[in-house]
Amino acid sequence: MATAVEEWVEAQARLAKPDRIVWCDGSEGEAYRLLEIGMEEEKLEGHPVFSPLNHKSWPKAYLHRSHPTDVARTEHLTFICHSDRAATGPNNNWMSPKEAKERLTHLSDGCMRGRTMYVLPYMMGHPESPYARACIQITDITYVAVSMRIMTRMGTFTLDKIRNSSNFVKGFHSVGDFSPDRRCIMHFPEENLVWSVGSGYGGNALLGKKCISLRIASWQGYKQGWLAEHMVILGIEDSKGHVTYVTAALPSACGKTNLAMMESALPGYKIWTIGDDIAWLNIGPDGRLWAINPEAGFFGVAPGTSDKTNPNMIKTLKRDLFNPTLFTNVALNPGTREPWWEGLDGPTPEYLESWQGRPWTGAEGTAAAHPNSRFTVSITNCPTLSKEYDNPQGVPISAMIFGGRRAQLIPLVTESHDWAHGVFMGARMGSETTSAAAGQTGVLRRDPMAMLPFCGYHLGDYFRHWMNIGHRLTRPPKIFSVNWFRTDENGRFIWPGFGENMRVLKWVIDRINGRVSARETPAGLVPRLEDLNLEGITVPKDRMEDLLTVDKEEWKAEVEGIREYLQKYKRRLPFEIDEQLRKMTADSE
Repeated sequence: MATAVEEWVEAQARLAKPDRIVWCDGSEGEAYRLLEIGMEEEKLEGHPVFSPLNHKSWPKAYLHRSHPTDVARTEHLTFICHSDRAATGPNNNWMSPKEAKERLTHLSDGCMRGRTMYVLPYMMGHPESPYARACIQITDITYVAVSMRIMTRMGTFTLDKIRNSSNFVKGFHSVGDFSPDRRCIMHFPEENLVWSVGSGYGGNALLGKKCISLRIASWQGYKQGWLAEHMVILGIEDSKGHVTYVTAALPSACGKTNLAMMESALPGYKIWTIGDDIAWLNIGPDGRLWAINPEAGFFGVAPGTSDKTNPNMIKTLKRDLFNPTLFTNVALNPGTREPWWEGLDGPTPEYLESWQGRPWTGAEGTAAAHPNSRFTVSITNCPTLSKEYDNPQGVPISAMIFGGRRAQLIPLVTESHDWAHGVFMGARMGSETTSAAAGQTGVLRRDPMAMLPFCGYHLGDYFRHWMNIGHRLTRPPKIFSVNWFRTDENGRFIWPGFGENMRVLKWVIDRINGRVSARETPAGLVPRLEDLNLEGITVPKDRMEDLLTVDKEEWKAEVEGIREYLQKYKRRLPFEIDEQLRKMTADSE
C-alpha cells in the first residue's frame, strides 16, 4: 500500500508529467551528482545551471546564473489563500483557494514534461526536536534540489518520521517557462501547502525558506500557540563565560546577518551564531521562550559582504568542509574563475563577466553583480557556530530585539516597560529606505516585527497572538529596540556599528541581570551614559548624548505616523495596542 507521501507525489506527477522521478536521499554523493547534472545537462539562457569556481580560493563553490527576469521575490505575485478572505488581512494578497488551484492546475499541467521531478524529503529543525516539522518538496531543477540540501536537513529519515501520516508540509515547485506572466507563488495555510510555478529564485523556489518557515509556520504557530519569526538567534558570551541567548528582528539593509556573526570589539565578549534569519519560538515547561533555527544554511546577499563588514561570513564562504557553496548572479573573474561582487575586498578586477555572463569593465554604468546576488552556504561552515545550534530543545531566550534604519529620533537602544509595550514597539517599527532600494532616501516604511511580507495571516490577529503568548509566559524575555543608523547634520553615521554594537548588547545583558538603571523617555527606557562601556570608542560625549535623546516635538509626529499606520488593522487590533498608543500620545504631550 502506498504511503500518504507516495500518493501525494504520484498525484503531482500525473499533473506535471515529468519524464522521470528521483527520490533524493540527501547524501553528499547525491549532491555532487546533482551538480554534475547541472553542469552537463541542464541549461538556462544558454548557460549551464552550475559552473565550477576556483576551488583553491573558494572551496567547493559553484556559480549559478538565473533567468534574467527571475532575480528576487515577487511579492505582487505571492498570495495567501485562506478560505476566509478576512483572515488574510490587508498585509497580504488574497485569492480564493478554488480560483488559485484552478489557475495553478492550468499552469502546472505538463510543466515538467522533458524534465526530472526531484522529490525532496526534509526537516525544518533538528529531526529529534519536538518543534521540528517534516516537509516534502518536489522540483524540476537541480539548483533547487542542491540548495534545499544546503538550507535544510534533507534525508530519508524524514520519510521515517512521516511514515503513513498525512501530517507533513507539501511544496510543489516548477520553474515552468520562467515567464513573469505565468509566475505565481500560492500559499494554502489551512492545507499546509505551497504551490510555486514560474520562478527559480530562492525566495520563490526554496519553499522551506520564507514560504514554509514563515508564511505557513506563522499560521501553524497562531493555531498551535507558538511563534514563527523573521529573527536572528545568537548567544552573547560575557567576560565570565556566561552565555545569554537573544533574538533580533531587523528589516533588510539593517545588518541582520552581520549581527548574527559579529566579531566583538569589546574584549572578553563573543557572539555565538545559531541562526541569521528564522526563529521558531515555543513556550517551554519552565515558562520561558525557547528558540530553534529551523534552517541549516545561510541564503545571504553577496554585495557589501567583506572582511570589513562580516569577516566571519567570508570565512564561512571559504571554509573547506563537506557541503558545496553556491553563488547566484554574482560577477565572475574569468581569468581566475573567482566570484566577485561590489564591496568585496581588494581592487576591482580589470575585466569581469557580469551576472548575466556579458563582458563588463565598469564603463557600462551598471553593477557587475546583481544587487540581489546571493550565496547559499551550510551553517556548519560558520566559525562562530554555537554548540547549541543542534540542540533539539533549542535555547532559552532572555531578550528580544527589534531594529530599524532611522536617521533621526529613534535612540541607539531602548528597553520596553513590559511585554505589551514591547509588542507595541515591534508593531510600530520601521526603516527608512535607501536610494539603492527605493530610488529615494528617507521614506519610512513600517514593517512590524520585520514580518510584513512574511506573516501568513492578518497582522491584527498576529499582534493579538503575540499578546496571548505573553500572557502564558511566566518568565518572559525583556524586549528592546536598536537603531545603529542615527546621522549627524552632514548625514554621517554617528555610531560606528559592526563590532562596536557589542557595547549595546552588553547594556542589554546588564539590564536583564539588573546591574544598571535606565532613564525614561517618550520612546521607552534608554541607558544612562555612564552605564555604557565606551572605553576606546571615538564618538564624542555630546554625540553619544544625542544618540540617547528623544526630541518631544519630533516624537509627536512619530506618534501620528504610528496611529495612521495601525488604522488599517483597527477592527482586529488588540486593545493592549490601543492602550499603548493612548499612553504614548499622552506621554508626548
